[in-house]
Amino acid sequence: MLRPMSQARSAPHVTLDGARFLFDGRPTNPGSSCEGLLMNCRMVQATFDDLNPETHSRWKYPDGMPFDAEENTRRFCAMVPTYAECGLNAVTINLQGGSPQGYSKHQPWHNSAYTADGSLRTEYLRRTSMVLDECGKHGIAVILGLFYFGQDERLADEEAVCRAVDGVVDWLLQRGDPHVLIEIANESDIDDCGFPGNFGYEHLILRANPRGHELIKRVQQRSQGKLLCSTSYRGGGRLTPNVAEAADFILLHGNAVDDPEELRKLIHDARKCEGYHGQPIVINEDDHFDFDKPNSNMQTAIDEGVGWGYFDYRMDGEGYEAGYQSVPTDWSADHERKRGFFEKLRAVTGQGAGR
Repeated sequence: MLRPMSQARSAPHVTLDGARFLFDGRPTNPGSSCEGLLMNCRMVQATFDDLNPETHSRWKYPDGMPFDAEENTRRFCAMVPTYAECGLNAVTINLQGGSPQGYSKHQPWHNSAYTADGSLRTEYLRRTSMVLDECGKHGIAVILGLFYFGQDERLADEEAVCRAVDGVVDWLLQRGDPHVLIEIANESDIDDCGFPGNFGYEHLILRANPRGHELIKRVQQRSQGKLLCSTSYRGGGRLTPNVAEAADFILLHGNAVDDPEELRKLIHDARKCEGYHGQPIVINEDDHFDFDKPNSNMQTAIDEGVGWGYFDYRMDGEGYEAGYQSVPTDWSADHERKRGFFEKLRAVTGQGAGR
């Protein structure tokens, strides 16, 4: 069983050196095959709540206890030392979460840190502060997503979207977190898939093509370059030139990329994209495992000099202990699939030492 480490540290100052990530001026995972890479895990339910009274009862715990947003965040924070000890460099969270069922074409729940006019909800900021503080204490960076395609309709219009972005930037600058990177929108090209239901971004400013660069530049300008910023692409989605030119780092997803060689091609294509200028590439969502195989998506990304992100949801027939994407979330690291990831992570990062 994985045991948490006890020693805390100060939040790392995340900067870039070409295609490498630096924590406090040193490459991540020094001396390992992941040197300079951002090895990460999607944990967007760390601040989850459901403001829709008609669906809130869906998320009760196996013992029948109702879901409690504050307790969920506390349980996540209690596991952060273990994640750090295993070598995790970053977690992805999102102020509008992600599907609590793994993949859902219809998403009636209401999980958003923003009111309709783009104002910030105090209770969400409180939970997000808990996550940022705990991750910072244990040397873990946070990729903070601002919008999710299943919830962006909760904001009334584009003006509200911009107000929300400005509010988050100002809040982060006031906090002074050196370990936060911004992901404007999760899978900003999802509209290209043609899914029914409320898949896709209703606000055009959140879509990768042709406007995905606008909010990236807004964050960069408002923060005076203090906040590194990007937006992510759906599984197998191709980087577009406007984002390639504007983003501080590139976010790709490996979902739906079943062949590691296709993932390799996705990475190569990103580096050949017009506008790309040598930024680090990070996969911050991939639901392919096979951690014991030499040609897994995770290993292929590492071989290509790209950070990789574990996306783990509870599959049909699995128990409560499986999956970080599903709600209610068991934040432990002891399910077989989770153990496979963390054991592999230990091996490729040098077990978290000197990160």
